Amino acid sequence: MPNNRGRKSSFGSLRTLPSGRIQARYTGPDGLTHTAPVTFTTKGDAETWLSTVRTDMVRGLWRPANNAKPMTFEDYSAAWLADRTLKPRTRSHYSSMLDKQILPTFGAFTLKAITPDVVRRWHAEMGGTRPTLRAHCYGLLRAVLGSAVQDQLIVVNPCHIRGGASSRRVHKVRPATLTEIEHLVQATRPERYRLMVLLATWCAMRFGELAELRRGDVDVRSGVIRVRRAVVRVDGQVLVSTPKSDAGIRDVAIPPHLMPMVNEHLRTNIAGSKEGLLFPASDGVSHLAPSTLYKAFYRARGAAGRPDLRFHDLRHTGAVLAASTGASLAELMGRLGHSTPAAAMRYQHTAAGRDAEVARALSALAAVEPTP
Repeated sequence: MPNNRGRKSSFGSLRTLPSGRIQARYTGPDGLTHTAPVTFTTKGDAETWLSTVRTDMVRGLWRPANNAKPMTFEDYSAAWLADRTLKPRTRSHYSSMLDKQILPTFGAFTLKAITPDVVRRWHAEMGGTRPTLRAHCYGLLRAVLGSAVQDQLIVVNPCHIRGGASSRRVHKVRPATLTEIEHLVQATRPERYRLMVLLATWCAMRFGELAELRRGDVDVRSGVIRVRRAVVRVDGQVLVSTPKSDAGIRDVAIPPHLMPMVNEHLRTNIAGSKEGLLFPASDGVSHLAPSTLYKAFYRARGAAGRPDLRFHDLRHTGAVLAASTGASLAELMGRLGHSTPAAAMRYQHTAAGRDAEVARALSALAAVEPTP
């Protein structure tokens, strides 16, 4: 597959189009973006054309091309998005943020007309009712304009809001207790979803990973689940791809107390060979829709006395349980499929009861060696 991303030349920039041909662009002395009137078969040909333009500038022979125009943010962001290799869900999310939150303000602006003051006003007008969305939009705007700096279309990035791309968690997650987990599982109907709830909790797996899990992914001899794929829904389409990040491709050890239920589920609930889905839709072969599971889950969480609990909070619960065993940061990252330590550290800090255990351990030390 050809690499669509733009590549900096010594002067100007090159971009591989979907057709495989090369497009050359540069910023002229007039401050406008100029695109070669033709595309090129090879990068060498495109670089030769750019060198010719550069030579004309040095000799004072350069003349503006007829296709020169100010580069608007809408033009640049469209090319920026097309140039990137993204997961379908991520591409859809970026496109939605551009269309709904960013382009209505910045679309008609030339890149140079976007100033820190304009960015700050836009950020403030978005308000604080949806802090996560605002943080994501700001991060996307900053990334696009950061590429414009690299492409020498603007001198500096006008996004200077400290902490603008981060947000506080709106939903305060309260991990489920072991008793609540037991009640939740017992209340789950139909029963074939019970193992899904248990794996989401004790193996800290995401819904998309569970919904694509197949018989061949479960090694009952080793007690391991091999997470290799995930399913997502984008614009009404069901898409199977790799997990959320490269770190999401992992082997997860199943707690031994779950193995009897795993074996029973494999024996009674799966159609087909090793390609059979562990948790299919009612037809036995299609992927389970989130809404179908959530209907059953919402009833069960109410019966368990936890109407605030979301299905994804089970993964949070499992992470906290793993951290409470004393698992190292690297072990948590491997089990959860995190590529950076930040998220795993959060679970270490919030492991239920760990501070009390530390306090008891300190008292034990004091009992052994009297305080002077």
